[in-house]
Amino acid sequence: MRWTDYLRLGWDQLKRRLVVTLLCVIGIAIGSSSIIVALAFGESVTQFSEQRIGFYLKTDEIQIYPGQDSSDSAENKDSRSTSGAYDISKQKIEIIRSLPNVISIAPFNRLQYFNFTADSTKKGSAELIATDLTAMKDFGFELQQGAYQDLNNAIILSYGATVNLYDERTAAIRRTQSQRISSSREEEPLIPYPLYQKTILLEFADVQTDGTLQTVSFPVRVIGILKKPEGMPDSMVRYDRTAYISLELGERIQEAMQKSRSANRFVEKSIKAKVDSVEHVRQTEEWIRKLKLNTQSNLQRQESMQQEFVIVRLVFGGIGLFILFVASISIIVAMTMSTYQRRRQIGIMKVLGSNLRQIRNMFIVESTLLGLLGGIAGIVLSYWVIWLINIVVQKFSEGSSSEELLFISFWILPVGLFFAVLTGVLSGIFPAIKASRTDALTAIKRE
Repeated sequence: MRWTDYLRLGWDQLKRRLVVTLLCVIGIAIGSSSIIVALAFGESVTQFSEQRIGFYLKTDEIQIYPGQDSSDSAENKDSRSTSGAYDISKQKIEIIRSLPNVISIAPFNRLQYFNFTADSTKKGSAELIATDLTAMKDFGFELQQGAYQDLNNAIILSYGATVNLYDERTAAIRRTQSQRISSSREEEPLIPYPLYQKTILLEFADVQTDGTLQTVSFPVRVIGILKKPEGMPDSMVRYDRTAYISLELGERIQEAMQKSRSANRFVEKSIKAKVDSVEHVRQTEEWIRKLKLNTQSNLQRQESMQQEFVIVRLVFGGIGLFILFVASISIIVAMTMSTYQRRRQIGIMKVLGSNLRQIRNMFIVESTLLGLLGGIAGIVLSYWVIWLINIVVQKFSEGSSSEELLFISFWILPVGLFFAVLTGVLSGIFPAIKASRTDALTAIKRE
C-alpha cells in the first residue's frame, strides 16, 4: 500500500466516526493551544518588560554611590551621604567615563523637596536633582517642550510637577474637602499649568535667630517640560514631581541650605553611567567597584522577573501537556474501540494478504491525522485566545497605548503543531499493535 492509500483510508474512517473525531480533535486543540499561548505569553511579556517598561527598569544604566569603609558609622552607611571615605571625585568620574562600553555619565545629586511659586500666585512642589542638563537626553529623558541647555539659572520640570498647581483659594477648598468623610470621592483630574519659559521661585523657609521665618528663594527659568511617561497611570503621574537643575545652581542651593538653621541639609550624591548593552553591565559594575564605589542596577530585578516568567510558562505548558495527555487517552480509547468495530475489515485485509506492518501503519496514520487536525485547530484557537486577551488588556488598561501586548511568533506554531502530532502518533501505537494481532479467521467468523 502507498502512503496515499493510508491517508485515504484514515480520512474515510475519521469521517465515519465524526462525533468521536470531533471530541478527540477538541481535546488536542485545547492542549496544543495551551502550549502555544504559554510560549507566546512568555515571549511577549519578556519583550515588553525589556522594551516598554523603560522608566521603571532601565537595565542598561548603573547607579553609582560613594563607597564606605569599615570605620564609618552605621548612620553614614545607611544614608549614602558624601561624608564617606570613598567619595565620588572628578578623577573617578573621568575614569568611569573612559571605561569600555560606557557611552554616557552624569551626576544626579538629589537635594530635597522644594516649594515653588509661579505667576506670583500658583504654587507647587518638586524634588530637586542637580545634573548635567545636556546629558539628560542620553538617559532616555524626552522633552515635551523646550531644549536641553546647560544654563546656571535654568530648570527642567517633569510633567507631574506642572499639574494641579494651587493658589490660596484652591488650597482652602482642598482643606475643606479633606475634612469631609467620603470614601467614594474621585481623584481630581490632571490639569497641567503652562510653565514653559516662565520664571519660577524655588523657596525654602529659614528660621532666624529671633525665631522668625524668612523665605529663601532662587529665581529660575523653565527651559523644558518632560513628556508624560507613556503607560503611567494618572494616579502615579501626580506623584512624579521632579525638577532638574544645573550642577552650579545645585551647589549654590546646597551652600544656602548649609547656612540655614532649619533646612534639610541631606544630599544624596550619585552618578549614573549608561552602558551600550545590558550584557556589559555586570562587568562594568565590577570595574566601578574597584574604585571603592557602590553600584546598583536593575539586572537582578530583571533576572528575577525572567524567572517568574519562566515559572508562568512552565505552568501554562504543564497545563497544556496535561490536557494533551488526557486527549491522548481519549484517542487511545477511540482507536481501541475502532479495532473492535473493524475486526471484520482487519480480518478481510489479512486474508487478502495485508501484513502486520500495513495494518499498524493504517492505524498510526489515522491517529496522526487526528493529531494534525487537532494541532491546526489549536493554532486557530490560540490566535482567538491571544486576540481576546489583547482586547481585555486594552479595555481595562489605564494607558493610552493601542499596541497589542501579546503576540505569537512564527516559530511557536510548529512547536504546538509538533506536540499535537506527536500526541496522535504515540496514542495510535497501542491500538495499532492490538489491531495487528487480531486473528483473521476468528474475526471473520464472529462477524
